[in-house]
Amino acid sequence: MPIPRSDQRIDLGFLEGPRSRWKEFRSAVSIAQEFIYGFRKLHFVGPCVTFFGSARFQEDHPYYETARDLARRVGRVGFTIMTGGGPGLMEAANRGARDVGARSVGCNIVLPHEQAPNPYLDVSLIFERFFIRKVLLLKYSVTFVVMPGGAGTMDELFETITLIQTGKVKDFPILLYGKEYWKPMLEQLDRMVEEGTIGREELEFLFVADSVEEATALLQERLVAMWQEARRSKDAPKWWFLEGRVNSRLS
Repeated sequence: MPIPRSDQRIDLGFLEGPRSRWKEFRSAVSIAQEFIYGFRKLHFVGPCVTFFGSARFQEDHPYYETARDLARRVGRVGFTIMTGGGPGLMEAANRGARDVGARSVGCNIVLPHEQAPNPYLDVSLIFERFFIRKVLLLKYSVTFVVMPGGAGTMDELFETITLIQTGKVKDFPILLYGKEYWKPMLEQLDRMVEEGTIGREELEFLFVADSVEEATALLQERLVAMWQEARRSKDAPKWWFLEGRVNSRLS
């Protein structure tokens, strides 16, 4: 099965309207291949806590050390740390996982200006399409930790909020880190509640923390329950799917 490469040409024509039936069929097959590639590589990595955050905050930024420290605490409990696989706060979380011997996973994306996988990944995947990457980041996670970030982080956050609000996923807490950073967005959510475009009860899954200790306390009880549930439903490799070989990097 073809695996996306970091030097792969990005298909810029896919979203530019109708094309020939043959091209649309090839795109559909390619999308299915990417999903299967992700399903096979990630089937046994969980349960995961996924960290989102800016790729632009480097090692000398306070948020970098915060993400690394929080990932250490989550990883020490036994969770896999999953990120978008790139630099900045994604790297910090994967590095925190590596610090404590927790499994570290990255789902990277092919970009016009290449985003190289960070060096702290045990399992590294590269996807061409953002929507496939986002589905997989959600599918194998039990909660999100959302550090300060830009448009990509907001996109991932609000897509998840929409899925929870509309009942497509349930029992899925989201922890926002940095009360001052997220203050304008939280005020906008309050405005939505006032205008009736969103219900207050629909935001009960959203938590805000301003320190690693506070974040740990908010996550602890929920993660323990989710860990127990995930362990009860854990699958085993199937030889007829060749999963012993495909997932050998995970052992």
